[in-house]
Amino acid sequence: MKRIFILLLIFEITCAQDFHLSLYDFAPLHLNPAMIGVMDSKIRVHGHYRNQWNSVATKPFQTMLASLDLQSVKRWSFGGQLCNMRAGAGNYNVAQFLFAAGYFIPLDKTRTHNLSFGLQAGLNQKRVSPKLLTFDSQWTTSEGGKFDTSIPNGENFSNPIIFHEVVNFGLLYYYGKQQSRVNPFLGISAFNLTQPKESFVGSQNRLPLRLYFNVGSRVNVNELLYFIPKVLIMKQVNNIEQTYALDAGYYFKSEKFYLLAGLLYRNQDAGVGYLGFKKDSYLFKIGYDVNISSLKPVSRYRGAFEIGLTWLGLTKKAPELRSCPRL
Repeated sequence: MKRIFILLLIFEITCAQDFHLSLYDFAPLHLNPAMIGVMDSKIRVHGHYRNQWNSVATKPFQTMLASLDLQSVKRWSFGGQLCNMRAGAGNYNVAQFLFAAGYFIPLDKTRTHNLSFGLQAGLNQKRVSPKLLTFDSQWTTSEGGKFDTSIPNGENFSNPIIFHEVVNFGLLYYYGKQQSRVNPFLGISAFNLTQPKESFVGSQNRLPLRLYFNVGSRVNVNELLYFIPKVLIMKQVNNIEQTYALDAGYYFKSEKFYLLAGLLYRNQDAGVGYLGFKKDSYLFKIGYDVNISSLKPVSRYRGAFEIGLTWLGLTKKAPELRSCPRL
């Protein structure tokens, strides 16, 4: 039984945060349901890929995500998100589909202060391949010691494939005045609102509520250069994770594109750097995690590779240089 508990602990660490990303706000519907439709266009399509622990795992953890959101009439926005994550030798896999809807409320006539609400609902499918796993009961001293998968493992995987509902909610405030020196924003989101039952072994385990709190501000140094200091805090049961980051963008007038860069520090876990660009309707970022946790003697500081691409369609007519914190 010892190995099954270790296995489930790994599942909790790597999956309970619903597809953990370092470039977290580059996938806005993953960060906060209220970010649906918060953009300077009518359509947003985003794709994301992350490969983690390639240095220590025989099968690295992989996350793939795709989302679409549309601004509709009368302040409503709609969209959806598809996620798939695979982790470890047991082919633990999570496939998720979410439908999302959001509503925008301006707090003043000039739409300087704004509130956005968002709700996500959908389905998770989780599965594992027990035959690919080994357990203490399968250890044999023959041939110098090895795991023999032909020996019964003594575990009861009554549900190797499970389904459960997903319900998430978010709230976002942002200061949207164009050409302002400072544009602050604040988001709060709650995931797993129904705390659904999930267990491969027939227990009464429930997926705990998970809370996100993100805050920051775009600071426009001049018409060409901006910085975005920001903080993300995630809490689930007694686990708290903190991420501190600084984004920067510089506009090249002659080529008409933004060069993007950023540094992130995830408390006692990783340092992250990324580069990217914004050109016309396209945004691109590529980043790498440097592992600084207690695993670093084994990982040799190697963590995760991450890449994302966003396309903004039917972009609104606006000044060439923007001062809006929206993604």
